[in-house]
Amino acid sequence: MEEKIRRFRFTCRGRVQGVGFRYRASRAARLLGLTGFVYNEFDGSVILELQGCSYQMFDFWKKLLENSYIDIYDKDTKEIPLVEDERGFSVRDYM
Repeated sequence: MEEKIRRFRFTCRGRVQGVGFRYRASRAARLLGLTGFVYNEFDGSVILELQGCSYQMFDFWKKLLENSYIDIYDKDTKEIPLVEDERGFSVRDYM
């Protein structure tokens, strides 16, 4: 039985800008086969959308948090609709 693909939008707050968060998120997502995007918000938070299986997302967070400079003290999580035919993961400028 194949695991269901899901999409989540995360709003991460803490020491998340200027510490390589977007680079590490992009690298981990691509390595694990996740799709989506990441960008900085003007309020200092980072928005991250990930699409994939739950085990991929678990491994993503594990890899991302290996960076001792990243310190997330608050993370809002919301399941959102899938993006059909999305290919890859991107780093975006401010939205």
